[in-house]
Amino acid sequence: MTTLSVREQAVQLLRRGLSNAEVARRLRVPKGTVSWWKHQDLAKRNELPGRKRSACVHCYGDELNRAAYSYLLGLYLGDGHILLPNEYRRTQSLQITCDDKWPGVMDSVEQAMRHVLPNNKPCRVRRTGCHDIKIYSNHLTCHFPQHGPGKKHERTIALEPWQQEIVDAHPWEFLRGLIHSDGCRITNWATRTVNGVRKRYEYPRYFFTNTSTDIIGLFTATLDAVGVEWKATARATGATNVSVARRESVALMDARIGPKY
Repeated sequence: MTTLSVREQAVQLLRRGLSNAEVARRLRVPKGTVSWWKHQDLAKRNELPGRKRSACVHCYGDELNRAAYSYLLGLYLGDGHILLPNEYRRTQSLQITCDDKWPGVMDSVEQAMRHVLPNNKPCRVRRTGCHDIKIYSNHLTCHFPQHGPGKKHERTIALEPWQQEIVDAHPWEFLRGLIHSDGCRITNWATRTVNGVRKRYEYPRYFFTNTSTDIIGLFTATLDAVGVEWKATARATGATNVSVARRESVALMDARIGPKY
């Protein structure tokens, strides 16, 4: 017969309706400890008083802003990560790190989080040269089943059928999220001598760099779906660099994505 821990006994008594003080007296533990155990138990069951539960299309059948989700999915795959609860955190958290050079991107990330999880409030955590845009919810792994132990490039990254359906319906939002996280738009230049005069020519191009071959595959497959031509180059670091340089393709990317801001 398994013996319950003091904490488990306390939770059982609390669920039966006993007061914190009575549980503390019976089990001979501080009342503050019992209060904390009760708080953790209520949070685990999304029953904290005065708080709305997190929206979840899978657990509760809530509506999902599919366009905002496609963008947030691209951000997560590109440069985001989820932290699971532990002794210091009561709730899962999604974190997207944004360079301070792009305040508009920070606003877009925060807005997408608000649309996907309307009952939760994102926050910004200042770091040197950047901010972490974070949101807390115990349903983040429902939204992003790609979460797992280790780095993304060390495990398989594949979209669930319902995610692929959303990306197919909103491909530009997905591409925009990937570019905003692990991509950029730059202006290259070259010189050419014409009639004895050396002239400078400038031309824009897009880059996306990632170490995961699966994420690169998702990016390039979506580019193919919207008619954007691309080239891939392997780097010595193990990452793959995808370049979009053809004038027509760059114009298409400019019309739907544009540079970071």
